[in-house]
Amino acid sequence: MPYEFKLPDLGEGLTEGEIARWLVAEGDEVAEDAPLVEIQTDKTTVEIPSPAAGVVSRILVAEGDVVPVGTVLVVIGGSGGATETPELGSPPANQVRERIQATPLVRRVAQELGVDLATITGTGPAGRITEEDVRGSTPAEGRREKVRGVRRQIVEHLTRTHREVPAVTYVEECDFTNVDLKLLLPTVLHATAETLKEFPELNARLEDDEIVYLDRYDLGIAVQTHLGLVVPVVRDCDSRPVDELRADVDALAEKARTGTLAPEELRGSTFSVTSAGKLGGLFVTPLVNYPEVGILGVHRIGPRPVVRDGEVVVRQMGNVSVTFDHRVVDGARAAEFTLALIRRLER
Repeated sequence: MPYEFKLPDLGEGLTEGEIARWLVAEGDEVAEDAPLVEIQTDKTTVEIPSPAAGVVSRILVAEGDVVPVGTVLVVIGGSGGATETPELGSPPANQVRERIQATPLVRRVAQELGVDLATITGTGPAGRITEEDVRGSTPAEGRREKVRGVRRQIVEHLTRTHREVPAVTYVEECDFTNVDLKLLLPTVLHATAETLKEFPELNARLEDDEIVYLDRYDLGIAVQTHLGLVVPVVRDCDSRPVDELRADVDALAEKARTGTLAPEELRGSTFSVTSAGKLGGLFVTPLVNYPEVGILGVHRIGPRPVVRDGEVVVRQMGNVSVTFDHRVVDGARAAEFTLALIRRLER
């Protein structure tokens, strides 16, 4: 009997996943628990093993498609899904239409663009017509690339953040002369966690009509990769020494760049910090990492002339910003938090 494998519930409240990469092709023999498909969620990429042994007879969802939990992805065993064509004569039009293999999404795109699917040769598995096939059949300017993987998650995440979070950014100057810049990020993480204890509304999240104040200090760090921005989590930033935090920062950053972060390493941050070093600019406005209510930005640090005790001296200066959800955090409290953090760093 053929086995229909459906997209499983991957936990964390996820309701859909993107087919990142098939690890088998139709006609392949696959063993039980052998790698079958990579699923991209809004957290990370997960490799799913085959639930049964047999021949891969039909792949029903193309790479790049986003489908809800419970969708049949692949059929293992059985006789396959090919449709025989009569040797003589032409089949009726309704039979041609029935043999067109395309998902409901692709059919909707074709309808919107006025494309007749019967005129298109599918390039997907088993001759399925993909969205790229449909769009490629219409004249278009420029090079087009489907939004996939991490970039798709960024688009969805930031669209939701922009739509739901009324964000405000506060900026102040900080003297980093007394900070070992080789330990900048772990030092900032530790100082931020300590300061958040004094300002609990910034270590919180808004759930419906309740503000949830969190009693842990697991801080996200924004890491740029060749696929886009990801935010792994450094745990217990308030209770661990800076050297230990540095080891975690280095390990997580390396995993982010090589695409080997585990799902749990991307979950559960309570507040985020972003520091782009030389690329940090004089000042930018970081976006809140929803559902958090605040994010700290540390911008470019360098020697600047400043006045100290009536004299002009050169110090290692940089701007610090806090972007916050104004529904939860008042502007005055965000300013007080920023100033308290700066005092810690300058000491």
